Amino acid sequence: MSAAGAEPVLQVAIASKWYRPARAEPVEAVRNLTFGVAAGEIVCLIGPSGAGKTTTLRILLGLDTAFEGRVSGADRAGIVFQEPRLLPWRSVEHNVRLGLPRARRNRDLDDLFARLGLTAWRTRYPKALSLGMQRRVALARALADGPRVLVLDEPFVSLDDAAAAELRGLVVDTVDRAGMSVLMVTHNVAEAIGIADRLLLVSRRPASLIADVRLDRPRRDRDRAWAETTRANLAARHPEIIAQ
Repeated sequence: MSAAGAEPVLQVAIASKWYRPARAEPVEAVRNLTFGVAAGEIVCLIGPSGAGKTTTLRILLGLDTAFEGRVSGADRAGIVFQEPRLLPWRSVEHNVRLGLPRARRNRDLDDLFARLGLTAWRTRYPKALSLGMQRRVALARALADGPRVLVLDEPFVSLDDAAAAELRGLVVDTVDRAGMSVLMVTHNVAEAIGIADRLLLVSRRPASLIADVRLDRPRRDRDRAWAETTRANLAARHPEIIAQ
C-alpha cells in the first residue's frame, strides 16, 4: 500500500469529453473528473453503467484524444480489457510476446509465466483454455514489459467466484511484488473493497468525482464483517452509486 500523499505516478484531469454524433444530440460523457494514482496503490473506479468509466480509460490510454484536459503517467501502462482479446492462431507464449516492443520480444519471461501459473500452457492455443486461463494470459501480456501502472477494465467479470478470487489474488500478489500501481474499473463493490487502497466513486453521466474513499485497513486484515460494514456505510452515504 502506498503512503498517503505520495506523488502520483498517474494523473488524470478531464475537464470535458463530448460525443457529437452526426445525426443525434451531443452527449457529454465526462466533466471535471480529476484524480491521481500513487506508486504501489490499487485504486478502483466505481460508477453506474454508462457513466463514462470506459471513456475515461480510453482517454488515459491515449485511445481517445478528443477531450479537454490532461493525462500524465500513462505512457508506461499495461491494459487488461474485459475480453482477453487473444489471437486464436497464436500460442499462449506468442500472444504474450506480441505485447512487447519488437526489440524486447526475446526477453526471459520464465518467471512471469511461473508466477501466473502458465508455464505448462505456453505452447497451447487460446481455444484450449478456460476463460479464467485466458484472462491470465491477458494479464501476462499486460505485465510482460514491466509497466508502472496496470489498468484493468472489469477483469474478473463472467468468472465464477473461485476463478475470480484466484485471479484477484494473482493480481494483488503480482503488483505488490513489483511495486506497481493499479487502476481498475469494476461494478463489483465487494470486489473493490477487498483489494483496493482507494475507491473513486463517479456520478451518472457526465462522469464526475463524487467521493474519494481511502480504505486504511490492510488487505490481509479485511474480513467479511468489516467488508459488509464498509459497503453498507458507503451505500448509506452514496445510494445513487452503490445499491443498498
